[in-house]
Amino acid sequence: MNRAELADFLRRGRARLNPSDVGLTPGVRRRTPGLRREEVAQLAGMSVDYYTRLEQSRGPRPSRQILTALGRALRLTEVEQDHLFHLVGEEPPRRETVSAHVRPGLLLILDRLHDTPAQVINDHGEVLAQNAMAKALVGDVMSRPRRERNLTRRFFLNPASRTLFPEEDLADHARTQVATLRAVTAARPDDPEPAALVAELRSASEEFARLWDEHEVSERRKATKRFVHPVVGLLELDCEVMVSHEHHHRLVVHTARPGTEAYERLELLRVVGLQDLSPRATTP
Repeated sequence: MNRAELADFLRRGRARLNPSDVGLTPGVRRRTPGLRREEVAQLAGMSVDYYTRLEQSRGPRPSRQILTALGRALRLTEVEQDHLFHLVGEEPPRRETVSAHVRPGLLLILDRLHDTPAQVINDHGEVLAQNAMAKALVGDVMSRPRRERNLTRRFFLNPASRTLFPEEDLADHARTQVATLRAVTAARPDDPEPAALVAELRSASEEFARLWDEHEVSERRKATKRFVHPVVGLLELDCEVMVSHEHHHRLVVHTARPGTEAYERLELLRVVGLQDLSPRATTP
C-alpha cells in the first residue's frame, strides 16, 4: 500500500470538486477550493477521523468497500477508481459483470434531484447510491452491509421490509421482482451474482420458488407505486426507471403530480427529512 500516493490522490480529488458538484450547498465563503474533509467523509459514509488519517498518510489499509465508497464520493472515473485500488494493492473491480462503480455523470444527475426520491440500483436489485430524499422515503440503505442492500433479497427474506407498502400491493411487488430477476438471469447466464441470488431465494423462500416456477418475465420502466411512510403517511408516486446499459444500472426516480395529496406529503417529507425514522426497507 502506497500511503503517500494514496493521500495525495485523495487530496487532489477533493480539491477539484465544488459542493454543488455533489449536491451540497456551498454555505459560508471558503478559504480554499474543493470539498472539506468532513464533506467527503459524509458522502462516503465513514468517520471524519478515518478519512483524515488516510489523507495524512497514517490510516489503516482501506477495505474494498471503503475504496468503492471513496470513488463514489470523489466522483472518480473508472480509470481513476482502478488507480485508487492499485494504490492500496488491490485488484480493481471486474468489468465483465455488473459493476458497483456508478458513473460520475449518473451521480451528478442523482445529486441534482434534490426535491424527489431517487436512487441508482443494478439490474438484480442492489442499491448503489441514494439521494437524501430516497433515504427519507425508504431509509439509508447505503449504511447497511452490502448483502442487505439487495431489494429482492430483503423483500423475500425480511418480513419487516414489506411494511413499506400497503398490504394489498405486496403480491404485485413480489411478482414484478421475480419476473425482473428472471429476465436478468436469462440475459446474462454466465454472471454468477444473479444466479447465486436466485439459488438462495429458491431455497429460502417458498413464495419466491412458487413465483419463479411460473416463468413470468418482465422489465418495468414506469409504474405508479404506493409507499407507507411512518411520518407523512401514504404516498402514491409515479416511478420512472432510466437505464444505463453500460453497467446494467438503473436510475429510479419517484415523483408526485402537482396538486395531489401525495405532492403535499412529498413536500412535507423534504422538511421532515431523516428525523424520527426507524430502519426502513427499500424497493425500486
